[in-house]
Amino acid sequence: MKKPIATTNAPAAIGPYAQGNIVGGLIFASGQIPLDPATGKFPEGIEAQTRQSLTNAKAILEAAGSSMDKVVKTTVFLKDMNDFAAMNEVYGSFFKEGAYPSRSAVEVARLPKDALVEIEVIAEV
Repeated sequence: MKKPIATTNAPAAIGPYAQGNIVGGLIFASGQIPLDPATGKFPEGIEAQTRQSLTNAKAILEAAGSSMDKVVKTTVFLKDMNDFAAMNEVYGSFFKEGAYPSRSAVEVARLPKDALVEIEVIAEV
């Protein structure tokens, strides 16, 4: 059975989808763009946008009773692959060395609201 997850500590969905769902002991969080839930605005630059996207994902996981330590897979969508190194530096600070999740990272033509990055996570409950 599917259980939707919602929190005001992450941006509300921009369409007909859930912030996350728990299914079979896993949390599937929708991709998070770097909207600050308090202001509705993006921070400047790839580092700050990566940090906000991951902070939003973390809020969804915590609302579901999980944490970043339980993330098993991420997908990172970048507007420009030239931002990979800067994104990767911030990304690494959210996970413990030796316990990194699996990850895919791809460059895309465009992201919602013209974000520089969007990150989705799958985690254990």
